[in-house]
Amino acid sequence: MPFLEREPNPARRAGEAVLPGMEPSEEAERGTLCLTFALRDGKRRGIAPAAQAFQLFGAKIDHLETRLRRNADEDLEVFVRCEVLNCNVSNLIDSLREMAEDVKTKREEKTPWFPKKLRDLDQCHSLVTKYDPGSDHHHPGYSDPEYRKRRTFIADLAFNFRQGDPLPRVEYTAQETATWKEIYQKLSGLYPTHACKQYLEAFHQLEKYCGYQADCIPQLHEVSAFLTERTGFKLRPAAGLLSARDFLAGLAFRFFQSTQYIRHSSSPMHSPEPDCCHELLGHVPMLADKEFAQFSQDIGLASLGASDTDIENLSALYWFTVEFGLCRQNGAIKAYGAGLLSSYGELMYALSEKPQYKPFDLDMMVVQPYQDQAFQSIYFVAEHFEDAKLQLQKYALTLKKPFTLHYDPFTCSIEVLDSPQKVKEVITHLKEELGNLCHAFERFL
Repeated sequence: MPFLEREPNPARRAGEAVLPGMEPSEEAERGTLCLTFALRDGKRRGIAPAAQAFQLFGAKIDHLETRLRRNADEDLEVFVRCEVLNCNVSNLIDSLREMAEDVKTKREEKTPWFPKKLRDLDQCHSLVTKYDPGSDHHHPGYSDPEYRKRRTFIADLAFNFRQGDPLPRVEYTAQETATWKEIYQKLSGLYPTHACKQYLEAFHQLEKYCGYQADCIPQLHEVSAFLTERTGFKLRPAAGLLSARDFLAGLAFRFFQSTQYIRHSSSPMHSPEPDCCHELLGHVPMLADKEFAQFSQDIGLASLGASDTDIENLSALYWFTVEFGLCRQNGAIKAYGAGLLSSYGELMYALSEKPQYKPFDLDMMVVQPYQDQAFQSIYFVAEHFEDAKLQLQKYALTLKKPFTLHYDPFTCSIEVLDSPQKVKEVITHLKEELGNLCHAFERFL
C-alpha cells in the first residue's frame, strides 16, 4: 500500500531540575550520555567518588569500563554510558570536572522505538489522514455519507484487530463487488502485455486457488494463507494510509498491512488512498515471488530504528520500486510496481513513450521527488530483482545505527546483536545450515 511520512508527534515538555532524592516527573526527558574521564590515583582510591556523582544526579549507568591510564600506572581512564535527565547533564559534567581530568562527553541520539516481536505490531497503526474521505474534500467519497459510514465500519475491524486474532471477513455489497468487477476486468486485460512474468505467474495461481475473479472480492484470510505457503508473507488488516515507519516495520516481519474497504464507485480507475483493489491486485501477486518478498522484507528491516531522514529515504526507495517499479524482461519493459498494476491509466502511461526511464540507482531514487496524486515523470528500470536486492542490502549498510539487528525466522522476532555471544549463536546456526547445503550439493557431484 502507498504511505506517507509520519506526522511528527508533539515533543514532550522537558522536566524541571530534579533535586537529589526527588522522583523525576514522568514527562521529564532522558537522554543517553557517553563520558570519558581520568581519575588521578584511581587505582588505589577507586571510582566511588565519581559513582556518587552519577547517583546524585539520578543517572542510570548502562555500561562502565576502566583501564590504566597510559604513562601513569596509578591513574584510571573511565568510560561510562548512562541515561540521565537532560536538565541534569550540565550539573553532572560540572561535578565530574571537580574530581576528574580530561572529561569528554558525547550525546547519543535517541533511537526511535521499533517492534521486536509480532505482538508489537499492534502498536504500528499510526494513520496519515491526508486523503481520508472525511477530511479531503477532493476525495470521491467526501460528499457521500453512506460511503464514509461503510468505510469507517470496515476500518474499525482493523482498529480492533490484535495479533493472533483471525483475519476479519467482510461481506461486500453488490455495489462494492460491481466496482471490483469493473476494475478487475479492465486491468486483467492489460496484464498479459504489461506485467512482469513473476506477477503473471502468481496472478494465475491466485485465480486458481484463491478465488480471484471478477464477480467476487477475495478475503484476506484466504490470500494470506496463499502467500504464507509461497513466501512466508502474511496479511494484516490496516485501517487506512499508514505512516511510513509503521508500514515498513510490518514488512520486516513479513507482514503486509492491507486495507479492506474499496474505493468509491464514482471513480473506479483511481483512488487517492490505498484500498483492497490496490492491495489485492497491485501488491499481493508480487509478494508471492520469493525474490521480491525478500526485497520487501529487506526494506522493512532497514527501517527498524532508522532516523526520520533515513525513513524518508527508504520511503522514496519503496515508492520507486515496490509501488512504481519497472523491469526489463526479454528486451521489453514490464511493470512490477503495485501502484502501476492497480491503476489502468498509469499502467498505460508508464509503458508508453511519454515518461522518462532511468537505470535502477538507489542513490538517485532517494533524492528524486515523487508524485502521489499524478503520474510519475520518471521511472527507474531494474534489469533483474537480484541486482536490486543486492543494491538495497549495500544501501542498508550505510544507514547509521548504534546496533545490528537479526531477524529470527523461527520465532519471527527481531534480536539486537549487542553481545559477542549473540553474534556467535547466529554464526553457529549459519554454519550448520551451510554444512547441510554443502552435504546436499556433494550428492550431485
